[in-house]
Amino acid sequence: MSMVLFALVMRSTDGLPLSATTDYEQDEGLQETKKQIKTLSEKLSTFPSRCSLKTGKFHIHFTSSLGIGYLAVCTENCPNDLAFGFLEELQREILDRCDGFLVRNTVRPYSFNEFDDFLQDTMQRYNSPRSLTSKINLADMQSELEKIPTYQLSPEDLRFGFPHRKVFHKSITPSQQLEPVSLPGIISCVLSIFCGGLNLLQGFHAIEGFMQSHNDEDFNDMIAFFLGTAACLYQFYLFAYFSVRRNIKSFLAFALICLSNICLFELRNVWQILFHVTVAAFMILQISLRQLQCKAPDYNV
Repeated sequence: MSMVLFALVMRSTDGLPLSATTDYEQDEGLQETKKQIKTLSEKLSTFPSRCSLKTGKFHIHFTSSLGIGYLAVCTENCPNDLAFGFLEELQREILDRCDGFLVRNTVRPYSFNEFDDFLQDTMQRYNSPRSLTSKINLADMQSELEKIPTYQLSPEDLRFGFPHRKVFHKSITPSQQLEPVSLPGIISCVLSIFCGGLNLLQGFHAIEGFMQSHNDEDFNDMIAFFLGTAACLYQFYLFAYFSVRRNIKSFLAFALICLSNICLFELRNVWQILFHVTVAAFMILQISLRQLQCKAPDYNV
């Protein structure tokens, strides 16, 4: 029997549903449990970042981060580490692909239905019997739940919200925790800053030339140098800090570096241009390889 029965992603400020799995279960108790989801979602922002609510023979588990809530309805025999491992995987994927501005400004329910298939596939993988054959990798989530216990909501919490209790739970935000920097990552950062410094230095020389000659070519060179500098530094920023759609942004920075070097073709030889482009491409690779640190346990899925 499946243990994760239903998943929902919502906006935590007002409970607006953004994406959900398809409901195949017709159990009367489950349908009654789902009626409480609307009440819970409307008060989601008042609850701690990781909570559980027992409703009959089912449990509602949910987490929230950066204005988005992730909810799962599970059977009572579903382990907490598996349920929250499932939610952490949803959270990681959606934070990586979803634009926070669109989440804050959308008005139509289920407007992020492009995530429906991902939710459904992930839920099926976690419900697969083979995914529970090994318990070795449950240790990470179990350890995290020991450090930051799940708050058990009561009927009073659901009825009146959470402000009447002074309980504080620290929130772990995956978007702020990237994997440790590797040696290739350090090398790519040093080279990227070096290329940015070269562009900046040559940009100042171009300013001097423009001030003396007022030549349009000097002005164009100056712009190209400073755009190259900005793109190099932006790639470094994307490597150091999490950002939504990091890979797309790093590719756009790479394209800007290529464009600036094309504009500087008369001032740089082929080897210099190749060096700058290669460093930028290496930086793209390192940005894509450095993922979020707080990932869900691997239940052999």
